[in-house]
Amino acid sequence: MSKTTEYIKEGDGFADVTLAKPEKVNGASVSVLRMREPKVRDLEASQSPNITDAEREVKLFANLCMVTAEEVRDMSARNYRRLQTAFALFTS
Repeated sequence: MSKTTEYIKEGDGFADVTLAKPEKVNGASVSVLRMREPKVRDLEASQSPNITDAEREVKLFANLCMVTAEEVRDMSARNYRRLQTAFALFTS
């Protein structure tokens, strides 16, 4: 992986993303989400001809962070952008 921002801590096969503000996950308020490095099977599983690119990304991020797609959809745009930044570290 490459240079990170102050809110992403990289590990071996994962990135811990500190959220701009806590989010509800499984009924608890969390400040950090761990995103694991995607595998090809994760990318394949997120593909479907019947969903939009945005829905595909939400499904993928939910899987990689072990949260529900609905929890990802309920995130603030700022926190979602942080997940996008973390994901980009794995794919660049």
